[in-house]
Amino acid sequence: MKVAIIGYGKMGHEIEHVLLDRGHSVALIIDQDNVADLNAANLADVDVAIEFTTPATAYHNVRTCIECGTPVVSGTTGWHEQLAELQALCREKQSTMIWSSNYSLGVNITFRLNRYLAELMNRFEGYNVAIEEIHHTQKKDAPSGTAISLADDIIKRVERKQCWVNEPTAEADAIAITSLREGTVPGTHTVTYLSDDDKIEVKHTLFSRRALALGAVVAAEFIAPKKGVFTIDDLFE
Repeated sequence: MKVAIIGYGKMGHEIEHVLLDRGHSVALIIDQDNVADLNAANLADVDVAIEFTTPATAYHNVRTCIECGTPVVSGTTGWHEQLAELQALCREKQSTMIWSSNYSLGVNITFRLNRYLAELMNRFEGYNVAIEEIHHTQKKDAPSGTAISLADDIIKRVERKQCWVNEPTAEADAIAITSLREGTVPGTHTVTYLSDDDKIEVKHTLFSRRALALGAVVAAEFIAPKKGVFTIDDLFE
């Protein structure tokens, strides 16, 4: 594949390494110094774009790819409220996109475990559920997109109507999300069900950004020849 990397920070560099290791080529690199180069002419020979930027720029980047007919993998979080609009545009333009809050294959297995556990726990009373996420100090958004996705999946399956962020609560109908920013931590997410008698935890710890980069490249390989709006779950079907 000929790939455009949109966002050439630490994740962009890691994605480049994974692409080259898997036999692909980098046809275009877009960063803050050359944003105008993200245009139809430069995307004409690109098979797929991989976008990891900032919440303030992701919408424009993804929209440009959709309008140019370039399949796009987006891993930027913090702009979720605009996602549905671009998914609708993608369908209208018969283009291709996939967005995920986390491309780590391990995290997405954790998502599935989380859904299954939530379905089981919905049968029992007496458990409070909470989520803790830890990331490096340079992460722009809090809580993380992954933590929000975990909470959303629980809310759909368990009778929890509220979601508290960085505010501990003892209410049985609330999900507490605690966000911590420490050093260079790539990402740790823990879902806890706590009762007076015991505690159940599902925890995923990321050791390096390579896991995220690999998942994004696998997603790019998956969507490049296709049309439509995809989710990370499609990779597991």
